[in-house]
Amino acid sequence: MATKVITGKCRASYVHLFEPHSQNGGKAKYSVSLIIPKEDKETVDKINAAIKEATENGRPKWGGKIPPNLKTPLRDGDVERPDDPVYRNCYFINATTDDRPGVVDRRRLPITDPTVVYSGCYIRASINLYPFNSNGNRGVACGLQNAQFWSDGDPLNGRLRAEDEFDALDAEDEEDFLS
Repeated sequence: MATKVITGKCRASYVHLFEPHSQNGGKAKYSVSLIIPKEDKETVDKINAAIKEATENGRPKWGGKIPPNLKTPLRDGDVERPDDPVYRNCYFINATTDDRPGVVDRRRLPITDPTVVYSGCYIRASINLYPFNSNGNRGVACGLQNAQFWSDGDPLNGRLRAEDEFDALDAEDEEDFLS
């Protein structure tokens, strides 16, 4: 399928891979925002090619022609989020699905602990670009298929992990507590 893309290494943001989340009171969906470095030309080119194919596939939905105000999912972080350093020199794409995506680790073993994949870690994802025509909105959307954890990164919520924030306590500390 020419509209399916396996991304390269992306930074995950707004991660809702284990529980669906409602955006602005809408239907709850599983989702993730993929932040893609602009230098990852291979992923960007594959996404652009899939958008082009999905656009052609959408012609029948749109009365045989491409709408002049066609919405596309790949967005420029430098333009849309100029004050956020996380998006500097990156594109981003929001991927959603009604069905829970598969989530695996580097060895392709299933991940069930939702704390392993978080906003700020690095993943790669299987996405599908498809045309839509809904309530007067026409464009190409990004469906989320599966995700693979790549590596840890700084959390985007500004919160430190507990294991990074505290020193280990020793027996002497325990004696102080008990006395």
